[in-house]
Amino acid sequence: PEPLLFDPRQVPVLGTDAHLPKVKPQALLVSALVQRFQNQPLCGTQPSSPSKFTTHAVVPAAVLIPLVMRERLMVLMTERAQQLSSHPGQVAFPGGRADPTDTDAIATALREAQEEIGLASHFIQVLGCLPEHATSSAFLVTPVVALVRGDCELRPNPQEVADIFEVPLAFLMDPANHRHHVARLNGMLREWISIPYKDVDKERFIWGASAAMVRDLYQFVRAGDSVGDDQL
Repeated sequence: PEPLLFDPRQVPVLGTDAHLPKVKPQALLVSALVQRFQNQPLCGTQPSSPSKFTTHAVVPAAVLIPLVMRERLMVLMTERAQQLSSHPGQVAFPGGRADPTDTDAIATALREAQEEIGLASHFIQVLGCLPEHATSSAFLVTPVVALVRGDCELRPNPQEVADIFEVPLAFLMDPANHRHHVARLNGMLREWISIPYKDVDKERFIWGASAAMVRDLYQFVRAGDSVGDDQL
């Protein structure tokens, strides 16, 4: 993958989506999310399109979007280690490329979560998958959404993960927090979303593929909570 040649934090904000409705609190309850995913197609069956930002053959991959069951649902995310060759230092979900021994995207996501942050599968209840996402680094990523017990034990691998943190699901499901950017890179206009989150005394800058997957989750959950509303 090509190195990141710009600082996404310095790209001007074109606007937010404050005009769009945030997901209602009742739709973010565990029972509502379980029901919403019941009719979702199995992982790997959703349509996807190749990335227009790379000419490399795409590599299958998967990430886990862990919804940690606390007083309110929290989304577990990581800060990638600086020594990684792909997206060093960026905010991400635990995950990585598929292994030949993985039976499907869910197996990939669970294995990677175990390897990266020490999250054992017995703490996890998989809900379903979001549409595949093609990244500029030539990965075709399946996001696997799962509930995670609040008493889960985590052991981050320092070779891959610099930090682990949590963001309230309600914060991510409010489009007023979704900021739009555009920049010309390598002669092409590239558009993306960023979702900065103030975590105690540190700002977590969620952007790129991770923010796009958050947006897909918002649209999926919102679609099940929008009877009678205007389409997004």
